[in-house]
Order: sequence, then C-alpha cells, then structure tokens
Amino acid sequence: MSKKLTKREDDYSSWYNELVVKADLAENSSVRGCMVIKPYGYAIWEKMQAQLDKMFKETGHQNAYFPLFVPKSLFEAEEKNAEGFAKECAVVTHYRLKNDENNPGKLVVDEKAKLEEELIVRPTSEAIIWNTYKNWIQSYRDLPILINQWANVVRWEMRTRLFLRTAEFLWQEGHTAHEEKSQAIEETKMINDLYAEFAENFMSMPVIKGVKSKNETFAGAETTYCIEALMQDGKALQAGTSHFLGQNFAKAFDVKFADRDGKLQYVWATSWGVSSRLMGALIMTHSDDYGLVLPPKLAPFQVVIVPIYKNDDELSQISAVAETLKSDLIKNNISVKFDSRDTIRPGQKFAQHEIQGVPVRIAIGPKDLQNKTVEIARRDNLTKEYINFDLATDHIIQLLDEIQSNLLERSLKFRDENITKVDTFDEFKNVLENKGGFISAHWDGSSETENKIKELTKATIRCIPENSDNESGECVFSGNPSNQRVLFAKAY
Repeated sequence: MSKKLTKREDDYSSWYNELVVKADLAENSSVRGCMVIKPYGYAIWEKMQAQLDKMFKETGHQNAYFPLFVPKSLFEAEEKNAEGFAKECAVVTHYRLKNDENNPGKLVVDEKAKLEEELIVRPTSEAIIWNTYKNWIQSYRDLPILINQWANVVRWEMRTRLFLRTAEFLWQEGHTAHEEKSQAIEETKMINDLYAEFAENFMSMPVIKGVKSKNETFAGAETTYCIEALMQDGKALQAGTSHFLGQNFAKAFDVKFADRDGKLQYVWATSWGVSSRLMGALIMTHSDDYGLVLPPKLAPFQVVIVPIYKNDDELSQISAVAETLKSDLIKNNISVKFDSRDTIRPGQKFAQHEIQGVPVRIAIGPKDLQNKTVEIARRDNLTKEYINFDLATDHIIQLLDEIQSNLLERSLKFRDENITKVDTFDEFKNVLENKGGFISAHWDGSSETENKIKELTKATIRCIPENSDNESGECVFSGNPSNQRVLFAKAY
C-alpha cells in the first residue's frame, strides 16, 4: 500500500487523517467515536506521560485513582459543572443482560436490573473526587492535598477526529485542595507554567499563556488559565488548562476544615489537565508532506540504523559496526533501533521511518565500511551527510539537540508571523478568512460581543494573554472602550 500523503496545501484535514493512520499512530475502532491507539502512537504518549508525571511529582503531587462512574446525584451537586457537561454524558442505567428468549444467541437488557440511581461515566472527576475529599479533610493540618490521576474519560462527541476529538480519550487530571485562596491561585498558575514548559521544551511547540474569557471558562471554575498553540493550518489548539475553582466545589460538597483559629472554613480548590489531544498538536505543529516529524525528546526511537547489503557476509560486517554504534548511543541515553528486518527492502524501511518521523536515520552499506563512514539523515530538514564512524556518536548527540531546538525555532517563527493586529471588524474578517492564525484585537469584555463575533465568524477568544500590556482602544466589533487586546482564532 502506498504511503504517499495528500499534500497539506491541497487538503489539510485529509493530510492529517491519512498521516495518523499511515504513520501507525491510531485508527478508528468498531466503537463509534472511539479510537485504537496503536503501539507506535502509544509509545509517544508514554513519553509525554512519563515526562509530565516526573514534573508533577517534582512539584509535590502524588498519583491516585478514582472511580470511572459518578452517581448522578453527586454529578449534579455543582450546578454549573453539571450543566456544562450534561449534553456530553454517557449514562449507565442497568447492571445486567439476559438471553433474548425470542432470538437465541442474542442478549437484551434485563429490565429488572435497573439501577436505583443512574451512573455517569466520568467526563471529568471533580464530583467524585470532592465527595471523597470531604472524608479526608477535617483540619488545616490535612492540607494541601495535591493529587493527580491518569485516566480515561468519556464525552459523547458527535463529530470525532483521531486524537483531537473522540468520545473516549486519555488524560491526566489534577485536583488539589488548599487552606488559602492565594495558595490555590499560585497552584493554578504554577501548573499552567509547567504545561508551557513541557510544550516548549519537550514538544518544541510554542504556546501563549493566558486566561480564558468567562464564556470559555471551565464549568464550575472561577478562572481558567490556559496554554494556546497555533497549528500549521492557522487554527488554534487549546493544549492545556488549569482551573482555579474557588470554593465552588467545596460548597457543593460541604468540604470544610478547622482553620488555625479553630473556625470552620471552606477549602480552596484547583483542577487541571492535558489530554491525548496533545498528540494531535504534536502532529500538526511539525509534520510535513512526507509524514510525521518528531522532536527527539518524544520520539519512540531517536535514531534508526538501516543496513544496506547484498549478502549475508556484508550483513554480518555491517551488523558488527551497527551494534557497536548502537551500544555507544545507548550509553549516552539515546534510544536506538537497528532495523535488520529481512522481509522488506532498505527503501521501504527508509519510507517507513520517514513517515513515522524518526529524528535521525543512519544508513550503513559496503562503501561505508570501506570509507569508515556512516550516512546520517535528518528528518526535520531532510538533509544528509557522511560522518566518520569514530565521530558519529558525538555528532549524533549534538544533532539531536540541534533538531529539538530547530523545531522550536521554526514553529515559533511561524507562530509569531501569524499573529496579526487588527483594528476594524472588516480587517478581522479578512485576516480570518485569508490568512488565519491568531488575531490580536480589542474586545469590550462583554459576553454579548464575544458571542456575536463567534456567531458571525466562528472565531473565539482563545486567551487573554498573560502580562499583556494595557492598551487603550476600541472594541473591534462594538466600538466600545477597551483597555487591552485579546487573541481570537478559529480553533480545533
């Protein structure tokens, strides 16, 4: 089967869908709206997971696990949260099947096995976790609680797309409880900074930090902090969110603690998460018409070695050199695959590793043995060079760092070139339709204006940038006074 992809400029959506499948990242399952994450795709997710987990634990958080099911009464305790997710919930109503008397070999729901109370398959876990925290917290001595959970969640999406929007997806969700408001706000900001650090240092994906407008704030939160990234097609992608929940969930679940003066107080809360949609962000930030492009820090294999030979004797000699190089690289904490498969030709191997985005490919043939060199190909810029075997390990170490940096610089340049200031609604619509990207425009702060712009253009306020300069102006739509610009974009 041909690995050739639709070109991005011809049909970006088809290019993305084809790439996910042909790079062996994921595929649609027999369950509507759900995906199978294949080993290569899951290996990338595991790299993300491992690094984020390390960063969470370094900041004092611990992992735990909470139930998949949330009793409806608990779910609806925080009204705004329940209302925000109500239309996306999968609901369990019965607990047993039985044989169909009219259709042998088939099963039907046992109507006698109806649950006394419906169970919601978690779209998020605030309700079940805060009901649990109520039993954990009596005094200020029990605080803070800094818990993270790695889990799956279900949100019944009607229009699905691999990694970007599926009915079931993987994520982490942090849920913390604090003695003071300032501590909870500090936690929320710290996690948002952590997400930004991960995105830029490991994904090589530049992000803009900020807060969401009230319309875009998480249901049940006081403030939602976010990181926003820009994809190659000019659409924004919300890469992570961190929510200051105030005392909303504490009041909903009556979670109080005795403070240092012995008075009962409601605790202050946060929640935060990133999901497997980061896989979609990674794909759309760096990849090209030839396939996936991976930053070395997240690649399942940073280096692949491909032997080129005509007979077993040549293979034996090349293998000895390859294994020595592989061993040296592994000693330097570089993940390496020696692709010695004899079932496919070297050209097919090159094509596979190219579409799967392996950062560095090494080819070793009989001439390389004679010259004591190896051919080194970079996936990020598709260049090749010949390096003396004795210098190869040091060169590759340096090269991987260079590729990681190059991808960030390249995507940062693209992002910055696609932030456009506008002062009129005509300019706004023109940039949105003909250029895309982030549009920096004045907004009067009203939900009415925000909703009207969304209705007319499908663009939303992606974030109110952190530390943005105060700038007097007029709202791009209403003409009302504004004291700062915000970022609009169409988004995934």
